[in-house]
Amino acid sequence: MKFLSPLIMFTACGLLAVPALAAEQAPELSGCAAKRQDISNQIEQAKAAGNASQQAGLEKALSEATANCTDAGLLKQQEQKVLDAKREVSRRQADLNKAMDKGDPEKINKRKDKLAESRKELQDAQEELEKVQPDEDDE
Repeated sequence: MKFLSPLIMFTACGLLAVPALAAEQAPELSGCAAKRQDISNQIEQAKAAGNASQQAGLEKALSEATANCTDAGLLKQQEQKVLDAKREVSRRQADLNKAMDKGDPEKINKRKDKLAESRKELQDAQEELEKVQPDEDDE
């Protein structure tokens, strides 16, 4: 009986380690492959929730992504989003500066909130851009 206990523990640990190793070896998807995977995940969630109209819309989006998505196009689109977000941050900063010149505390606080919101959108856009950019190692 003393022999079986370590054997059972060793076997259990070995079986539990297999999924962890498989997860480590799965490469991170990027670009259009990641976009298609994200849409597929959303389709599964819509199916589970019983939302047929959302599922149909997502299936259409998946077929369009499969037919039309290119990594270069996706990269260009995301770069444009980052550029637009940078412009919006600059515009909001100018609005805040004007409000500060006038000295209206209510407008200053409102402009600060809007600027913080724009900066968050810029950060999100930059993170998305990093996801679609090809890795330096891959080239």
